Amino acid sequence: MIKRYIVGIDLGGTKISGAIANQKGEILHCMTVKTLAYEGVNAILDRIKMIIQALIDHVGISYGDIIGIGIGSPGPLDSKKGIVINSPNLPGFNNVPVVSIIENEFNVNTYLDNDANAAALGELLFGAGRGCNNFIYITVSTGIGCGIVVNGEIYYGKSGNAGEIGDTVIATLLKDSEIAHRTLEELASGTAIAKIAREKIASGRESILKNYQDITSKEVFKAAGKRDKLALEVLDFCFSYLGIGIANAITLFDPEKVIIGGGVSKGGPIFFDKVKEKVSRLCFKVRSNEVEIVPAGLNSHSGVIGAIGIVLINVKK
Repeated sequence: MIKRYIVGIDLGGTKISGAIANQKGEILHCMTVKTLAYEGVNAILDRIKMIIQALIDHVGISYGDIIGIGIGSPGPLDSKKGIVINSPNLPGFNNVPVVSIIENEFNVNTYLDNDANAAALGELLFGAGRGCNNFIYITVSTGIGCGIVVNGEIYYGKSGNAGEIGDTVIATLLKDSEIAHRTLEELASGTAIAKIAREKIASGRESILKNYQDITSKEVFKAAGKRDKLALEVLDFCFSYLGIGIANAITLFDPEKVIIGGGVSKGGPIFFDKVKEKVSRLCFKVRSNEVEIVPAGLNSHSGVIGAIGIVLINVKK
């Protein structure tokens, strides 16, 4: 029997996306569900299994027709052992053997990689990174992740966890006479945007955001679109720090491009304009003038297409 299909899963803190593709990487069907991370590990694993089964049923094939299943997950993780070590945006995911769980369920070879690495691979093979040998992919969503492509290949580092840009300390603040370190994820992710907005409202600031029962980064973007002063202030603050993080990455890796994906990057011109402005101010002109900062070519599909790419790459080895 010739195996002809590949399943890709993009596991995120907000949503889980899945797709089934043919051997050429062409998507035949895709679907997305909410992660509902607060429900815990087993509930999330059940959703992943449900998506895989639904994709298989939709195409009308058996498990034996599948070349492999690729999973992109927030890190840190051990891709060789197929274990999610500890993901801040997935409560309870501590040393969870995701690969063995999925392989036992479907009897199909399964591969695990960092979600940002998977998205970078997707962009390299099919998106904005095609024809580009050195680029950085940054996802800005519930958290912030990064995949690094050097000489046409994903750079993993010693333990396979290179690129965790969201965990880099980007600021030190004096709070209650003590120095508090703040990471890029704490200052510029979708979670950070919502948290900072809620804190400002709780302090008594006026804003149309008070009309929303639940404030997420989406509501902040909506308010900013209506020229709400508080919302604009929050986005300016967060994107300024994101620009600092990206400027640092450009200085370190000297890429041809910086490709940015994730839900927050879909916030419109205000997002890219602010980031580009900050990078231009902080990087040497020779770098900032030569580096392209562009949106992901695969839009919201970068991660799931990259997960399919994980299988393609591993099968060729």
